[in-house]
Amino acid sequence: MTRRIDAHQHFWRVDAPWHEWPREDLPAIHRDFLPDDLSPTLQACSIAGSVLVQSQPSDADTDWMLALAERTPSILGVVGWADVIAANAAERIAALASHPKLKGLRPMLQSLPPDWILQPEARPAIEAIVAHRLVFDALIRPLHLEAIGTLAERHPALSIVIDHGAKPDIAAGGFAGWADALSRVAERPNVACKLSGLVTEAGEGWSEAQLEPFVRHILHVFGPDRVLWGSDWPVLLLCAGYEQWHDMARALVPPEHAGAVFGENAARIYGLDRQRER
Repeated sequence: MTRRIDAHQHFWRVDAPWHEWPREDLPAIHRDFLPDDLSPTLQACSIAGSVLVQSQPSDADTDWMLALAERTPSILGVVGWADVIAANAAERIAALASHPKLKGLRPMLQSLPPDWILQPEARPAIEAIVAHRLVFDALIRPLHLEAIGTLAERHPALSIVIDHGAKPDIAAGGFAGWADALSRVAERPNVACKLSGLVTEAGEGWSEAQLEPFVRHILHVFGPDRVLWGSDWPVLLLCAGYEQWHDMARALVPPEHAGAVFGENAARIYGLDRQRER
């Protein structure tokens, strides 16, 4: 049986000195979320483990996540954060890569200018990510897709995973422009896409019919071998329950592709079974 993997979830402590988000204006998720909170749900959905993704732009948060992963078997891999334009970025990435559960980095591009990641100052960090066989998680919006395509072309050995389908504006029906831009990026073979975060982009009152064309398009342009399912828990709780999103995604993904989308692709792309020595 294929091992099921949640390719995108978060943990945080709101009392941590480095914690920035969520704040008090999001009471549904403004509390601590830790492994014991997620474990029963993983078991209920027959999910073997998850990829823990950063939520804070902080070296301290990344170090905390890696320490958490050391004592939590269900955390199969960690996508951390690093300042990719810092003078010592390559050295920091090399140090992080020595941890066996560090599988990728996410610089949080969604609020930055569209071509920010293409600046020359980021090149040493990108080259270090490639050298250490890490994944570049792209937390972006549709306006960043062109730059991500350029990044993928410049660095064909860089494995890029687009988070949350690039956050299409589902609530406003923003399909056409997003779909065209995503199709162009999907032409780059080193780019994959997470089937995650879509419920949040649809907002309150969302429906399966509303999400279906977005899910179908992601599957169509990336194909079954470059799509990874993720919960985006606990951010997901703003609009839906974990099992609700999981079951709906299972219904929308063709059964013949479920093994790949719900586990095999995450294991392969993130190298979850690949061991690195400290």
